[in-house]
Amino acid sequence: MAKNLQMPKLSPTMEEGVLSVWHKKEGDEIAVDDLLAEVETDKATMEFRAFDKGVLLKILAPAGKTVKLGETVAIIGAKGEDVSGVVSAPAADAPAPHAPTAEGSPPPTSRTEPPTGVRVPPPAKAAPAPAGEDIPKTQAAGKDAPVERIERGSALDRTEREPAFTDASPGGRVMASPFVRKTARDRGIDLSGAAGTGPHGRVIIADLDHLTAPDQPRALAHAPEAAHSALKPPEVRPLSPMRKTIARRLTESKTTVPHFYLTIDVDADALAEFREKINGELEGLDKKGDPAEKPLKVSVNDLLIKACAMALARVPECNAQFTSDAILVHSRIDISVAVAVPDGLVTPVVRNADTKSVVAIAREVRDLAARARSKKLKPEEMSEGTFSISNLGMFGIDEFSAVINPPEGAILAVGRLRDEPVVRGGAVVPGKKLAMTLSCDHRVVDGAVGASFLAELRALLDHPMRILTG
Repeated sequence: MAKNLQMPKLSPTMEEGVLSVWHKKEGDEIAVDDLLAEVETDKATMEFRAFDKGVLLKILAPAGKTVKLGETVAIIGAKGEDVSGVVSAPAADAPAPHAPTAEGSPPPTSRTEPPTGVRVPPPAKAAPAPAGEDIPKTQAAGKDAPVERIERGSALDRTEREPAFTDASPGGRVMASPFVRKTARDRGIDLSGAAGTGPHGRVIIADLDHLTAPDQPRALAHAPEAAHSALKPPEVRPLSPMRKTIARRLTESKTTVPHFYLTIDVDADALAEFREKINGELEGLDKKGDPAEKPLKVSVNDLLIKACAMALARVPECNAQFTSDAILVHSRIDISVAVAVPDGLVTPVVRNADTKSVVAIAREVRDLAARARSKKLKPEEMSEGTFSISNLGMFGIDEFSAVINPPEGAILAVGRLRDEPVVRGGAVVPGKKLAMTLSCDHRVVDGAVGASFLAELRALLDHPMRILTG
C-alpha cells in the first residue's frame, strides 16, 4: 500500500527545510536507511534517509522547495502501484472553486431540484443602480464575460468578491481595491493607466513592488512628483532556514536578555611573539612528516579559546546560564566559536576546551570551520555551548560588541591585533594592542564577575606561557 513520505525533524530547532537535492528518482528501489535527499535546515545540510522500503513512486516536493515539518514530500509503495488517489487526496478535500459572491453570503450550489415539500424562496432581485452610474457591460452568456466598467455601489459591484473599484482616472479605468490604491498613494505611485496581473487586469498588491516587462501592459509609474527618480527595484533574496533562525534567536536575545558590556585593551606584544614561536616549532615538525600535508598553524583565536577556558575555570560564575528557577553554573567548559558561512553564522563547539592543548584546539577548530562552510556539521556539534567567542579581527575590525548566544551567559568579541605606540619604561615604543569586549547577561553575570573574568584573561595574555602550563 502506498505511503506518504513526510519531512522529518532533522535538528532540534528545525521547523522547515529546503530540499537541496534528491539522491533518488521516481521508480528507484528504496531500502531502509537509504539516502533519499539532502535537506538544508536552520543549522546545516542534513541527510534525509528512508524509514521504509519500497519504490519511490512520486516526488511531490522538487529540489529547491521549502517544506514544513510533516509535509508530504514523496510517495513510496509497491512497483506499479497507482498513486493517483493518494496524490489527489488533499485536493479532493478542498472546496470546489465557485463564482464570486457577495461578502458574507454562501457560494452558489449546483442547479438541482429541491427535496419534496421544501419551499424554495424566489431569488432576490438586484437593487437598481443609483442614477448616473454605469452598469458593467457583459456578453449575453453572462458570468464568463469580461468586466468593462464597474462603479462603486452598483448591483454587480455588490456581488463581486473583491472590494469595489474607485472613481475613474484620466488615463482610463484602473481596477484595484481601495487597499491597493491607498498603498499606492502611500508609496507615491500613480496608478493612472496601469494594468495589473490580477483577474481582468486588476492591480494587486504585488504589482506595486515590481515594474512590468517591456512586452506587458504599461508599467506602474511613480506619481508625477517622483517621476524623475527612476528607482531601480531591489534584488529579492528569500530568507534561508538558517537566516530565519538567526533573525529569530538574535531578536529574542536582544529583547529578552539584559546585555551589558565590558571592554579591555590588552598589550599583545608577548602574545604575538609567543604565537610566532609556536608556529615556528610546528613548521619544523611538519617538514619531517608528510610534505603534501598543509602545515598546521596556531592562530590568535586558538590561543584565546584556551585562555578563555582557563579563565572560566578560575571564574566559574561566568560559565553559567539563566533559567526561570535557578542559575546553572556549568562544570564543563565548552566554547562556541562563531564561524561565518555563506548564509550567515554558525557556532560549532569545542568541547572541554580547558583540558585540550592549543595544538589540539587548532586542529579541531580548523576541522569544524571547514565542515561548517560545507554544511556538514551535525546538530550536536553546534549546540550546548557554555561560552562564546566571536573574532572579527581577520576582517580588520578594531573593536565591536557581540550579541549573546542564548542560553549562554556571555560572549567575548575580539578585534584585530593592531600596531600602536605603547609606553614602556617611560618611553613611547612600537607595540601591539588587542581590544576585547565581553557581553554579559546581567541576570547571570554581574559587573564584578565579568571584570574578574577579564582580569584573569588579561593576566594569561600578558604571560602567554601560562596558557600552555595552566
